[in-house]
Amino acid sequence: MSPKTIIGITAGDPAGIGPEITVKCLQSRHFPKDVVPVLFADRAAIEQAARLLGVKVTLRETSDRKAALAPGRGTAFVDTGVLAGPVKPGRVSAECGKSAHLSIVAAVDWALRGWVDGIATAPIQKEALRLGGCRELDHTEILKVRTGASEETTLFVTASLRVFFLTRHCSLADVPKRITREAIRLAIPRCLRFLGQLGIRRPSLAVAALNPHGGEGGMFGDEEIRIIGPAVAEARVSGLKVDGPIPADSVFHLAREGRYDGVLSLYHDQGHIATKTLDFRRTVSLTMGLPFLRTSVDHGTAFDIAGRGIADETAMIEAVIAAGLYAKRVRRAQAAGRVRSNRVGKRFASRAPDQTAARRTERP
Repeated sequence: MSPKTIIGITAGDPAGIGPEITVKCLQSRHFPKDVVPVLFADRAAIEQAARLLGVKVTLRETSDRKAALAPGRGTAFVDTGVLAGPVKPGRVSAECGKSAHLSIVAAVDWALRGWVDGIATAPIQKEALRLGGCRELDHTEILKVRTGASEETTLFVTASLRVFFLTRHCSLADVPKRITREAIRLAIPRCLRFLGQLGIRRPSLAVAALNPHGGEGGMFGDEEIRIIGPAVAEARVSGLKVDGPIPADSVFHLAREGRYDGVLSLYHDQGHIATKTLDFRRTVSLTMGLPFLRTSVDHGTAFDIAGRGIADETAMIEAVIAAGLYAKRVRRAQAAGRVRSNRVGKRFASRAPDQTAARRTERP
């Protein structure tokens, strides 16, 4: 295995700030020296961003992992080749949506072949994706469909704070309907397992409460009593290191201080506000549960400032740093997990399938 970590980088929607922050990231003195980047983008978009920023970018078209590692000038590059000419910044278009989509598809293909160890993605625009013919809503859905993953889970990392999400892109009114004992019961061991894949030994998890003050014994809502508390208690009986429900106004602080290795947030803004308030520019999104690690900036395409050359590349650099730090670690943990699962399967082959499945869900 190469001591270098190869990370595929997608430049996002060409009409947004993605190409700008990608070019800035690749030229930054903070770019990790142990990472070999492979850029998946439209050449026209990258060259337009380079002209805007007044820098020179050398792109070296690359066909596979061996070629990416071969010595040579410039950044290893895979051209999606969609754009017919210059892009109008800040404009939603089918052409840009198609370009962004094809870049993701190419990067995923390389990751599944083992040609890159993980991928880091710049932001895309959902409407442009749809106009460009993509059937999936966002990055996560594209990754799920392309890889066949069934346990894909979003993890936000900001400094020492790590936050998972039970629900994400749904209305606040729908959140209580989606918080079920079964959903929490399945999420807890999954989150603990993913924390373990990042290298945390015997990880601990806190489950956030839904209602103010944790419901105050049912005065402000009873989800904690009926659903969240019993699901956590069941997990603890199984031997898992988890506490909850803990009121949301304190649980993130406790995790930040080291009391817990991660927090299971119950809905989108509950976790987003905590992480982004702590450090908006350095919050990185990790997609766990894929056959490889994907990291991403946690901001959008910023159409309002696209094309002005002022976009901050810090989050893109942090996403690449996180991918470089964790990608091989996640793959090794996944491989070890498959070996353990095979051993467990042989050991309990004579037992009833439901008993074997129950034991597998008892440990992260």
